[in-house]
Amino acid sequence: QVQLMESGGGSVQAGGSLRLSCIASTSRENTYCMAWFRRGPGQTREAVAIINRDGSTTYADSVKGRFTISQDNAKNTVYLQMNSLKPEDTAMYYCAAVRGWIKNPAASYEYNYWGQGTQVTVSS
Repeated sequence: QVQLMESGGGSVQAGGSLRLSCIASTSRENTYCMAWFRRGPGQTREAVAIINRDGSTTYADSVKGRFTISQDNAKNTVYLQMNSLKPEDTAMYYCAAVRGWIKNPAASYEYNYWGQGTQVTVSS
């Protein structure tokens, strides 16, 4: 089992920044892929940013240039730096992880470990 704990959510005004953190209970070497997903009000869960064990990253078009995913292997932690936040970024943000290779990293069904989520609210 891999336990994930998110932190860093909160309420900010449009244009502000937040940094989310996800601490894993296992070494980063034991997870092939980690990602941040979000679910806004009345919306389905969507992949926001993905980082592979080798450090390669992928972003949703809606956050490119504004969000940055990174990892600190020594701390078993993945971060999501969110800048220039918009009201449409308001959502519950979830950290996800999977041990082995997956075909579609943007698909939530590929991940078998999830955190409890942290709320991000952006006001206009």
